Amino acid sequence: MKAHDGMYIDGAWRPAASGDTIDVVNPLDEQVIDRVPAGTAADVDAAVRAARAALPGWAATPPAERAAHLTALRDVLAARKDEIAETVTAELGSPLAFSQAVHASVPIAVAGSYAELAASHAFEEKVGNSTVYQEPIGVVGAITPWNYPLHQIVAKVAPALAAGCTVVLKPAEDTPLTAQLFAEAVDGAGIPAGVFNLVTGLGPVAGQALAEHPGVDLVSFTGSTAVGRQIGATAGAAVKKVALELGGKSANVILPSADLAKAVNVGVANVMSNSGQTCSAWTRMLVHRDQYDEAVELAATAAAKYGSRIGPVVNAKQRARVRSYIEKGVAEGARLVAGGPESPAEQGYFISPTVFADVTPDMTIAQEEIFGPVLSILRYDDEDDAVRIANGTVYGLAGAVWAGEEAEAVAFARRLETGQVDINGGRFNPRAPFGGYKQSGVGRELGAHGLSEYLQTKSLQF
Repeated sequence: MKAHDGMYIDGAWRPAASGDTIDVVNPLDEQVIDRVPAGTAADVDAAVRAARAALPGWAATPPAERAAHLTALRDVLAARKDEIAETVTAELGSPLAFSQAVHASVPIAVAGSYAELAASHAFEEKVGNSTVYQEPIGVVGAITPWNYPLHQIVAKVAPALAAGCTVVLKPAEDTPLTAQLFAEAVDGAGIPAGVFNLVTGLGPVAGQALAEHPGVDLVSFTGSTAVGRQIGATAGAAVKKVALELGGKSANVILPSADLAKAVNVGVANVMSNSGQTCSAWTRMLVHRDQYDEAVELAATAAAKYGSRIGPVVNAKQRARVRSYIEKGVAEGARLVAGGPESPAEQGYFISPTVFADVTPDMTIAQEEIFGPVLSILRYDDEDDAVRIANGTVYGLAGAVWAGEEAEAVAFARRLETGQVDINGGRFNPRAPFGGYKQSGVGRELGAHGLSEYLQTKSLQF
């Protein structure tokens, strides 16, 4: 799509307050493909004012009508599915097949789930001699990342609208075209003016202005833990609610009774998916020492198959960051069994699918989020040791457990300090709550739990 040269505010594309722009670069060939406005505090203020003006009317709209608007939004997104996939591929570098299967399809399913929830959710209930109402929290400032550009937008905007909130979105500067396409879809769905507003711009400028704005009641942010801390501190000073979906260093625990080949192959695929740019990726594979050598061999073979199948990382800075982690892994004594820091292509921000063996829990690559196609394989002695290693990071976002019997895997998973665990390759569920323990965040996204983040309660006693 061709970029708009303004901001989507109060139901129309309006000129930006500044003439500054941000280049949109295709990670496949490193070429500038378009430019979008670099929003300022003035743009954010105009968007928040529009959202506040629209709030009373949208909050008073019956849930069934809000559901109908969300259904219309889902239908517009579905009709533009191919264009969404092509746009994500152009600005993120994702292979087109993956963009079609995941980047375009999952948000459509999530939008549909919130259309259904808006119509079915009990916004009031009787509790003894009280009536308890769930009401919209107000104006939402949504700040989204680049790794799943449309999914992260829909996972915030759809529940906010279902709850009766209005929204100002500040998308990642690397993937603003997808956000503009979403704004077009909102407009095409007939959602009233001011209910959704879009300001493109840089995080330290537009993002900070949105987090600080006194007219914003909730800041919903997905991104790094470091930035999440800053937003939490800013919001806390104003006693403002935050929902933070942050980093991860998820463990893929393969118990001795599991189908080792299947667990390893699925685990490698999980890490390489989206070029490793997934906060919930199972980047630590934990294998019993008796099966360790076999698992390493299987993982190295599997990773080699992804050399030409994954896309680049998003930009040159991210490529340099991932390379530095690979070099640090080698320097700290881990053994490379696949990939390495060298680029597999002369053009594009590519990283070789990389697998490390002989990784110990204290190594940097076993503790810090790399956000690239890099897998660390660690040994454990027994289940208690595996639990200790799996829980031995500051993160707790996701994970996986494999075992011969489901009950064995579930018992182990209940010991993990993490928000979501896949059992024997369990499928993604857009209605299940997603979010982390510890420094992986505050709050939940998706399903009814995601809706509740945008609601506040009031009780009347009789």
